[in-house]
Amino acid sequence: MSQPVNPNLAQQLNGIALAYLGDGVYEVFVRQHLLELGLSKPNQLQKRAVHYVSAKAQAFLIQTMLAQGVLTATEISIFHRGRNAKSYTKAKNASVTTYRQSTGFEAVFGYLKLTDATERITELAQWCITTIEAAEVAEGE
Repeated sequence: MSQPVNPNLAQQLNGIALAYLGDGVYEVFVRQHLLELGLSKPNQLQKRAVHYVSAKAQAFLIQTMLAQGVLTATEISIFHRGRNAKSYTKAKNASVTTYRQSTGFEAVFGYLKLTDATERITELAQWCITTIEAAEVAEGE
């Protein structure tokens, strides 16, 4: 399925298109992680996945990444491109600000996929999973 990447495509696409791809890229990591935890019932999987992939979770992750200096300058630029992109849809359970931050988060993963930055995707996805789980422990979930 993976074909050579057009090096200009990642630069040409708008933030919404990058987020479209990035949503799927990040979700694959979360789904694999949940299966590795031993979850197998669809209802269990969906309920747990929300902790990682909801707009609220993604906004928390991107804010934490920015605060901790996790992202490169290019990734921050891509986040801004996704966050600031004109979107004609909105999340059902999130504020406009949260939804836009989530879109920026997903745009980073889409950009990394199109630039074939596989190791960086894995690094950020693992960081996200670890960060969400640490936050849940801190909250006593």
